[in-house]
Amino acid sequence: MKKLIFDIDGGKIVTVISNNMAVDFEGGFMTRMSDNMAMDMQSGDIYNISSWSNDDDE
Repeated sequence: MKKLIFDIDGGKIVTVISNNMAVDFEGGFMTRMSDNMAMDMQSGDIYNISSWSNDDDE
């Protein structure tokens, strides 16, 4: 099962596809900057997100 995170600023659910990449349901990619911050790959905007831990056990 893929991990889901919540984009607090954008109000969207985002699916984690690797340790550092995620995609929203509209096809927009995000890259992880920290456990609670991600950057939109197209616009360069920074978003606050729910916890995106880097644990390989999940």
